Amino acid sequence: MITENQNSTKQGVNLRISMVWLGIIFFILISNKTSLAQQKITLKDALKISLENYGTIKAKASYAEASKSQIAQAKSDYLPNLNLSAQTDYGTVNGINGPQYAFNNLQVISSGPVLPGQNWNAAFGSLYLSNISWDFFAFGRSKEKINTAKRIADRDDDDLQQEIFEHQIKVAGAYLNLLAAHQLRQSYLKNYYRADTLRHIVITLAKHDLVAGVDSSQANAEASSARSVWIKSIDAESEAENNLIKLLGIYTSHLEVDSDLIIRTPQVVPSEKVNVDEKHPLLQYLNSRVAVSQQQTKYFKTLNYPVFSFVGTVQTRASGFSSSYAANPNSYSKSFSDGVSPSVSNYLIGIGVTWNLTQPLRIKHQVKSQRLISEGLQSELALAKQQLTTQLHLSTTRIADAIMDYHEIPFQLKGASDAYRQKTVLYRNGLTSLVDVTQALYALIHAETDQDIATTNVWQALLLSAASQGDFSVFSANL
Repeated sequence: MITENQNSTKQGVNLRISMVWLGIIFFILISNKTSLAQQKITLKDALKISLENYGTIKAKASYAEASKSQIAQAKSDYLPNLNLSAQTDYGTVNGINGPQYAFNNLQVISSGPVLPGQNWNAAFGSLYLSNISWDFFAFGRSKEKINTAKRIADRDDDDLQQEIFEHQIKVAGAYLNLLAAHQLRQSYLKNYYRADTLRHIVITLAKHDLVAGVDSSQANAEASSARSVWIKSIDAESEAENNLIKLLGIYTSHLEVDSDLIIRTPQVVPSEKVNVDEKHPLLQYLNSRVAVSQQQTKYFKTLNYPVFSFVGTVQTRASGFSSSYAANPNSYSKSFSDGVSPSVSNYLIGIGVTWNLTQPLRIKHQVKSQRLISEGLQSELALAKQQLTTQLHLSTTRIADAIMDYHEIPFQLKGASDAYRQKTVLYRNGLTSLVDVTQALYALIHAETDQDIATTNVWQALLLSAASQGDFSVFSANL
């Protein structure tokens, strides 16, 4: 009689367990249907969106265009200066004998006779002037200025390309981190369902005195712990999602990533390079910085030499004062037309040289400073080469390790899954303890989480290799 009651109780327990599993399966199906209905963003889409919207890339693109405009400006600086001027003034023309110097050009020029006393006769006067000046030879100063502008434009363009490359690496890494966090959240949710199902089994068995009552308390604790881990995984996924959104440069509150990417492993070809290629975007940028500094040194040296200039002027003047004004102070006209009608003209052409003999004393310190800056930039370049070479060797090792780990995961998962299934059946039949089931559950969730990140680790190792080689196509060719 007791045996029949126990069998009836076990059948009731099995029925309840089956109902719980059906509910879990239904929930998973509904969840999958909902997620599929949401818009997914692939890694290719994420890369495209980030390059179009990220503020730093847009800013450096503007800087690069501005530097190209500076080349045209440097070329136009060699053109001669051509000035046209016209002025009309009204005033007196009293003259005085004596030396003068126009400090800071604070001087009024009034050409007139030296009279025995002050008078206040005033009339209109005008000056029409055209002037051309051209520094036609300065020992290559203009050429070096243009070359400096070109080097700066190259540097800013390399800076843009380096920023694009680095940002692609960041976006791809953030996307893979979000995928891993997403997969871990699902695994921890599945683990919570298992722990909760086990809790229901234990409580049912305990109610019928088939297991010790303390097992229900332990099962409740394990289910609570599993739920807590799942909640923390939600926070981790939200943080990873936020990091990716910031790199995309867009305003959104949620992203649905494409988990199909980590269902497969990339076709990995380990790099055989020993040293980093000089075409690496970072090295190209650092090289261009050195080139700018060296070119500026050449330009500064040209400031030591004189400048040969050509000047040409045509001048026409008009005045209301008559040519006999010195003898007859009343010989002037207040008429505006007399003051603006051209009276006399002069022209002047000349070639001159200007050389500030104390300039070399100042320039030598500037040249020395720029040389030291070049040495510092070369040290930064050498350090970057060393670090990238070390990173290249590390990426080769990491790819090999990630692939080996990926191939080991199926064995671990199968063993852990079989062990958990066995321990669960044994426990339901009273042949093992809840501690053994819990340990099997821990081993299973550990294997599942290892599986979640194993494929991601292969992609991350490939991304590290692409970053080390300076060739993003090594990674993107597998997308």
